[in-house]
Amino acid sequence: MIEPIARIRIELQDIEPKIWRRVDVPLSTSLMGLHDIIQVAMGWQDEHLFDFRVGDKIYSEPYPDDDMYERKTYNAKSIRLKTLVERGVGQFLYTYDFGDNWQHDIVIESVRDGDAEVDYPVFVDGAKRCPPDDVGGPPGFMDFLEAMLNPTHEEHRRMLEWYGKPFDPQDINEAHVRRVLSWFADRRRGPLASHRNGRRKKAIN
Repeated sequence: MIEPIARIRIELQDIEPKIWRRVDVPLSTSLMGLHDIIQVAMGWQDEHLFDFRVGDKIYSEPYPDDDMYERKTYNAKSIRLKTLVERGVGQFLYTYDFGDNWQHDIVIESVRDGDAEVDYPVFVDGAKRCPPDDVGGPPGFMDFLEAMLNPTHEEHRRMLEWYGKPFDPQDINEAHVRRVLSWFADRRRGPLASHRNGRRKKAIN
């Protein structure tokens, strides 16, 4: 069976030039699964809390403190992209790290039948390297970039030591993203993937 696929654009707010990624994701993916995909595609470290805001509902990992703050949170595992598409949802918000407050526009650009020979999710394209975790939100990231890209900047050495290596704002580490998403796809398909690979080998032989 060929599974329907959503092409999704992930764009970080409040940063210019735009930092964005595009991925093809099965409609059966839950918002929790999409969280994992966003983390890998963007280059985040998954060290902080997150939520999705779809209309007036919040989806995340429910915590006991939610009741204290009178914040109704739905489990991100409980809803899939297919349901959002059927409800006519074409765009929603993903926030990562409530301190740095990294907000991402998530746009469902299109829905189509997947390719029978492709294991999803897959990376499509993107631009610009994601900020490091804990850099201090958009203002902190701009200060970080200014210091890291100028060896004569008074904060250059300190930022280099904090980050641990040079920072190339153009390098999105595409090979790593493709590799990890491929592992996600293998894990998702499981026995079906093994069965299909067996058929391919027989065809080749």
